[in-house]
Amino acid sequence: MLLIEVHVARGTLTEQERQSLGRRLVDAMMTEEEGHAVEVIDAQRAVTQVLVHEPAAWVLGQRPAADPADPPRYLVRITVPASWRKEVSTHAVPAVTDALAETERAAGRDPERVREAPHAVILVDGVAEGSVGLFGRVMGSMDLADMVTRPYRETAGPHPASTADGRWIDPVCGMTVERSPGAITLEHGGVLYGFCHGMCRRSFADEHGIALS
Repeated sequence: MLLIEVHVARGTLTEQERQSLGRRLVDAMMTEEEGHAVEVIDAQRAVTQVLVHEPAAWVLGQRPAADPADPPRYLVRITVPASWRKEVSTHAVPAVTDALAETERAAGRDPERVREAPHAVILVDGVAEGSVGLFGRVMGSMDLADMVTRPYRETAGPHPASTADGRWIDPVCGMTVERSPGAITLEHGGVLYGFCHGMCRRSFADEHGIALS
């Protein structure tokens, strides 16, 4: 569940460039390289929205005062459930920076400036538990996790518990999990499952009536 808001000075981007940036940001945040099953990624895409804003006024605090359109600055705000914020930030900051750099490259400007100068500020905000509404009802973090992972869990046929090389496959979201001493695991039906996140473990336990200590 994501809301991505991009603030950029008026006239910096054309309508086509704004649309391209929006699609680029969704692709950057929902990449399959992160390991989730395609069904989970598609479900996340379905509830992800990007808004590109052009503020009427934009004042930079630097001295001397500069025109924010030269070179153009970006302020990006990403809103997610609060419990997801730290994990999302780790992926979002470099991914969004790459997307902005590609936008600058496509516009014929220096793409590296968003990494070499504070020309792109990325803020990841977390909304409080129970502050998201979908389908006409309030949804918590577990409700949202269940919603985006259900398409994977409901696909035909049993999902393998591990890969050919012995790594676990999270039965909730399809992510590949390395076997390590600190891995999140849970045994069910004589099979030890690995999970990418405690939320997936809890979802699996709830679905199978397993009491967690």
